[in-house]
Amino acid sequence: MWDRITKPADPVHVAAVVDLARRAGPRCGAVIVVAVDGHSGSGKTTLAAAVADALVAQVVHLDLVYPGWDGLARAVDILATRILRPLSQGRSAAYRRWDWEHGEWAEEHPVLPAPFLVVDGCGSSVLPAGAYAAVRVFLDASPALRRARGLARDGDTYAPHWEHWAAQEDELFERDGTRRRADLLIDTTTV
Repeated sequence: MWDRITKPADPVHVAAVVDLARRAGPRCGAVIVVAVDGHSGSGKTTLAAAVADALVAQVVHLDLVYPGWDGLARAVDILATRILRPLSQGRSAAYRRWDWEHGEWAEEHPVLPAPFLVVDGCGSSVLPAGAYAAVRVFLDASPALRRARGLARDGDTYAPHWEHWAAQEDELFERDGTRRRADLLIDTTTV
């Protein structure tokens, strides 16, 4: 899902996030976590990749962590307990990749302590994981554009799940107040 970046991120957006990250104090041990959050199809992966390149940071893509189409909220807990908590204690972390095709957990991926970590995905700045984020970025775009982008990216795989996933996003973000707690709001409708 997350490897089909076709258009570069807006350099102004990248610079703004990188500037925030370089000025931020860590909240995850010595690691400065940049959480790139927002609705599906808003451009999170594109921005996260550019920010990670600029900061020479590893990226954790939550698309690899969600345990299926009902797993958005569960992924927040996995992020907090299996990745961010160990890093906050100066230890290496790891997560298992969700195999979307087979509907089961697959191989494990290490996450090593480093100066910066970029977390890309819906729920990346939602509490309790959001408490570890030094920079919380929330991306959005018009609903029609987000849907068009998401379906162009994932096609028939995502189409039957779009409404269900969008409802999970709305409920999670509203309950958490994610948008209100963001350090930076970016609208990618015109990008």
